[in-house]
Amino acid sequence: MKKTYKCEVDCANCAAKMEEAIKKIEGVVSARVNFMTQKLSLEAADDVFDSVLDQAVKACKKVEPDCEIEI
Repeated sequence: MKKTYKCEVDCANCAAKMEEAIKKIEGVVSARVNFMTQKLSLEAADDVFDSVLDQAVKACKKVEPDCEIEI
C-alpha cells in the first residue's frame, strides 16, 4: 500500500533526516519527504501499514518536534 500525507516540515535538511529515519523502520518499502510540496509518501505492506505509519510519525517528531502529519 502506498499513501501520501500532508507533512509540515520547516526545512529541507529536516525533511532529509525524516526520510532517512523512516527508511530505517522495518516494513518500509519506500519513503519520501518532500520539503517543497510539504508531503510524505509512504509505502509498506498492507498488513503492517498502520504500525509503520505510527512509527514514521514518531520518527518525524524526534527529528522535528513541531512537525505535523495530517493522517
